[in-house]
Amino acid sequence: MNDQQPEPFEPLREDWQTALAVVAHPDDMEYGAASAVARWTGQGKRVVYVMVTSGEAGIDSMSPEECRPVREAEQVASAALVGVDVVEFLGHADGVLEYGLTLRRDIARTIRRHRPDIVITTNFRETYGGVMPNQADHIATGRSVLDAVRDAANRWVFPDLLDEGHQPWGGVKELWAAGSPDARHAVDTTDSFEAGVASLKAHRAYLAGLGGDMANAADFLEGFARSSGTRLGVRYASSFEVLRLSFG
Repeated sequence: MNDQQPEPFEPLREDWQTALAVVAHPDDMEYGAASAVARWTGQGKRVVYVMVTSGEAGIDSMSPEECRPVREAEQVASAALVGVDVVEFLGHADGVLEYGLTLRRDIARTIRRHRPDIVITTNFRETYGGVMPNQADHIATGRSVLDAVRDAANRWVFPDLLDEGHQPWGGVKELWAAGSPDARHAVDTTDSFEAGVASLKAHRAYLAGLGGDMANAADFLEGFARSSGTRLGVRYASSFEVLRLSFG
């Protein structure tokens, strides 16, 4: 029997002003990271959301054409509840994302346009820890984001972006992956937890189609937030894997 306790989390840095969150689907930020976003926007920081897809393959009872505008509208409403007023959709096909140059270029373009201090994505490891496999779109997006951060800083990668007027941006300090099994950092979300729950509940059509434990927003989020909070020494927290980036 192993009684060893997990290592305590280290606090995330908060000496930044702008963050860009790039994730695969509407609802990805809401499963744990939105409470952190509510904390940061409450501090006066600016956070922009970018969805690689519109989540149009996410509701079995709705065709992608019918689902797309519903999920986009739910994401915009959800983001507003945590202080995010810019939500962009890159228009890639849901469920069939592939890591590659096209995705890297589109994300690098977005990073150059918004010029953030911090870039956020979700877990891109093969599993969520143990035997629970990650979803293919999450893996493709997260790995593309990691490379796109470096692509955005290199003028000789994707020179067509220069022709579009997007100058290199090497100012990203760190990449944060929410919900990673390799997380070693977290942020206190005790005061912003309810805003995160509300932002997930705003995905009404998606949650209705999803069903099961993940559709119970408050209970599902509380379990993870309380576990992360224990490791940070607070009531609730959101955990992140931190990848430090250095240019020049």
